[in-house]
Amino acid sequence: MARGLGWAAALALGVLLVAPVVSLALTAAEGDGALWPHLAAYVLPQAIRDTGLLLAGVGLVVIGLGTGTAWLVSAFDFPGRRLLDAALLLPLAVPTYVVAFAYLDLMHPLGPAQSGLRAMLGLTSPRDLVLPELRSLPGCILLLGFVLYPYVYLPTRALFLMRAGSLLEAARMLGAGPGRTFFRVALPLARPAVALGTGLALMEALNDVGAAEFLGVRTLTVQVYATWVNRSDLPGAAQIALVMLACVLLLVGLERLARGERGYAGTGQRERPTARRRLDGWRAAAAFALGSVPVIVGFGLPAGYLAVSAWRRVQGAGLPATLLAEAGNTVLYAGAATLVTVALGLMIAAAPGLLGRRSGTALIRTAALGYAMPGTVLAVGLLGPLALMDSGLSAVAGSAVGLVGLGTGGALVMGYGIRFLTVSVGATEAGLARIPRTVPDAARMLGRGRLATLFAVQIPLAWPAILSGALLAFVDIAKELPLTLLLRPLNVETLSTHLYGEAARGTYEDGAAAALLIVAIGLIPVILLLRLDRDAGLRRG
Repeated sequence: MARGLGWAAALALGVLLVAPVVSLALTAAEGDGALWPHLAAYVLPQAIRDTGLLLAGVGLVVIGLGTGTAWLVSAFDFPGRRLLDAALLLPLAVPTYVVAFAYLDLMHPLGPAQSGLRAMLGLTSPRDLVLPELRSLPGCILLLGFVLYPYVYLPTRALFLMRAGSLLEAARMLGAGPGRTFFRVALPLARPAVALGTGLALMEALNDVGAAEFLGVRTLTVQVYATWVNRSDLPGAAQIALVMLACVLLLVGLERLARGERGYAGTGQRERPTARRRLDGWRAAAAFALGSVPVIVGFGLPAGYLAVSAWRRVQGAGLPATLLAEAGNTVLYAGAATLVTVALGLMIAAAPGLLGRRSGTALIRTAALGYAMPGTVLAVGLLGPLALMDSGLSAVAGSAVGLVGLGTGGALVMGYGIRFLTVSVGATEAGLARIPRTVPDAARMLGRGRLATLFAVQIPLAWPAILSGALLAFVDIAKELPLTLLLRPLNVETLSTHLYGEAARGTYEDGAAAALLIVAIGLIPVILLLRLDRDAGLRRG
């Protein structure tokens, strides 16, 4: 009976996640084909080229920054290392489009950076000092890389801290220096973690629409949005979205190929933590300065500049009248979607123990499909199922029911839930896996059923991991721009859509307060995550 329910739940979840893809294909087929010559000649070649170059460049940057910083805080000890260890996570709180928004104003020829540099050099005209253009593909690669590197830093740092101690000590005993130890032992050991983090970072880069559009990079994501909204051509947008899906499948395949079949065999004993090498003097100062660069570029400069710009805006004209309402909408929709993802994630992560390993594993793997779909692709694909749901309810209950899908907050929460479900599932699954099997077995021997054991024993023990997943999901949802732009209810603005509108109009000072609030909303969960990490004893002294 339990297995049957498990397979039924897996099938229902599979239908929910596959329906947008099927709807996307059907929507694309509605086009008469007249757009394809134009797409093939003028749109897709540039979009595919820019997308490919962007992903390749971002991949190199996040691998270099994420792996390098993880090795720095794991293998060396120096004054300020603990502060740097925590600060390296701060760019997670800043959406890519907020960083692009801040740097466009900060690095403008008449902005503070270039104006200050000209004053230092005794120059008066902007023509006397011409810096590389930020609105370019290289500029977009650098900005996205400095924001997304924590996706590589987090798993790689955890691996170095918990798995590499014995092997690195053996390498040192054999006479290997720091450089040789890193390239010959640590880096190959970290390959699965690096591949996983890079895959997640590239998924986020592919999902980005705001930063790429602000910086003039015509990626596939930007073309989907422009074709749907600006040209009012939904079939054409669906056709480009199918090309994006092919890119996603290629990314997933490359990530799995990079990881290969590698895993880690434990000894059954507690792993020895990595012994850090002490740095003093100029070496310690250089290590701290080098590790601070990603924090300053990815968080410090944009957040500081937004704070100053927002303060000037408040002093000159006060807060925008709609800002508090938009902040409330952001927290409301992100909070509702987080509750949905946590509830579903708990059921799915516990499915192997409740419903059997086969059906539970099927549920977990199916839940991961949503994160593989960029927000623009998911939004286009959800239109058909949402319209079908509204039609079915109207046919059954009459016109009194009204719309419950298209153009409502329910559609936005559904989109968020599908896209970020795997964040909650992964964190909850990891928390449940840390509980020794003897604990639920003892509860079962005392007469507790599987469901009672889950709520009375396993959830209280795994709550830090569950809460961590909820905080991560909330951060991702609050920052999400493509889904919000395309699925939000009519006449409803969030902080991200407000900022997007101000950037499109070029009124950067008016958008600074909204951008700063987005950073603040994302920063609070990141700080809580750091505290959870410390309280759980996962951080090493």
